[in-house]
Amino acid sequence: MLSEPRAGRLAAWGNALIAHMVSPDDAAVAIVGHDAVHRVEGLPGEDAPVGLTLALGRLRALGASGLRVALPAPGHPLGLSGPPEFNARALEAEEAVICEGAALGLVPEVYEAGPEGDVHVEVVWHCLPVREAPPADVPSLGEAERELAEALRDATEVLTRLDVAGSGPVAEAAVAAYRARAERGREVLAPGYPPRAVRVLELAQRVGMLVSLASENGHGGAVSASEMAARGDALRPVERVARRAQVAAYNSVVVERPE
Repeated sequence: MLSEPRAGRLAAWGNALIAHMVSPDDAAVAIVGHDAVHRVEGLPGEDAPVGLTLALGRLRALGASGLRVALPAPGHPLGLSGPPEFNARALEAEEAVICEGAALGLVPEVYEAGPEGDVHVEVVWHCLPVREAPPADVPSLGEAERELAEALRDATEVLTRLDVAGSGPVAEAAVAAYRARAERGREVLAPGYPPRAVRVLELAQRVGMLVSLASENGHGGAVSASEMAARGDALRPVERVARRAQVAAYNSVVVERPE
């Protein structure tokens, strides 16, 4: 979780557009980010894929009053509300966007194109019907912040005891990259989000980074099967909490009054 999920960028900047805080072109540029191009396929009234600017305008015309993020994982349909067909596509992609008020959802499919050495990324968002129902397992910002603090404290104790905290040149480089990104104009969320949402998202991304580093750092001091199992048991709920917090932050302007 070193960078924003594409669903997060789409929801954040789409919500800023719906709130008339950014222009359609500026929203589209922010959503695309470092990718080459994004298109939306299956949009009602369109027989072929369309660009983001047109798609965002059409979604507003179809009644979209806000965009929510889902970040599901096996056994954890975080942010989803059905139907099963949409949930399955979202689970495969590990992310999705749900359009409040329009009964539509968007699931990204990522393609790499171009010759070796000049590969670029193209994204097609598949637009599908969704069930208008409360999303699964999404906490409030306050709940997410408390959960993050508790999970980070508990996991740090276990990982320190097992000597598997992220360390070494690769870990240090990853941490430096995260800090540089965080200082570069606070590139999280979009205009209109409350400060608490920004704080929660930044902490969730930091926690996710630490989980990734601990997972990728080999066995560290966890040389026995029981210690390796303990490490996995410690990391699993922390990763879950971090995903829940990300969703709470991205969805805050839709489900909560800004603070």
